[in-house]
Amino acid sequence: MNKNIFEIFKMNKKKNVKETKENTEEVLENANSTGTGNESTNDTLANSELTEEKTKAEEKSPNYEEKFKEVNDKFLRLHAEFDNYRKRTNKERIDLIKYASEDVVKSMLPIIDDLERALKSMEGNEAAQPFIEGTTLIFNKFKNILIQKGLEEIKTDNEVFNTDFHEAVTNIPTEEEGMKGKIIEVIEKGYMLNGKVIRFAKVVVGN
Repeated sequence: MNKNIFEIFKMNKKKNVKETKENTEEVLENANSTGTGNESTNDTLANSELTEEKTKAEEKSPNYEEKFKEVNDKFLRLHAEFDNYRKRTNKERIDLIKYASEDVVKSMLPIIDDLERALKSMEGNEAAQPFIEGTTLIFNKFKNILIQKGLEEIKTDNEVFNTDFHEAVTNIPTEEEGMKGKIIEVIEKGYMLNGKVIRFAKVVVGN
């Protein structure tokens, strides 16, 4: 009987050792499985964080093509503004040179008018012929100097009335169809200086 008890005890001990070993192996297997899952999860999180950081970096990085277009556009506008400024200043300088003598020439126009009236009043007077010749010589020389400076008489002979060059003192009726709207008489001559009107011609226009 004692022998049977001993064998039963021995068999139970082997069984417990076997079960303990199996439980230990199961625990280790579960631990390994759990560890692998955590590593996979950690890798996924790490990749997600890297992708997010890369996206943020790309968003923060400047777009060099757009930056170049913006700078180039500013340069072109600045260049165009400077070119316009240069042209404007050159034109102003040229105009200043061309019309620097405008005031002086305008102040001399009444002298031309007086000399012309004096010559006209002496027409047909043989006794005054020497005076006519001397006055004509002085008048022509004086007028030629002004012409060299750019003075030009505005045309009025048989010309159509033009408000750009003429000033109508009055309108008179005319029976000639060809004279309607044209200059019939000149009251005061007009002049231009280097293409600019400095005095409008005062005229009578046919109506």
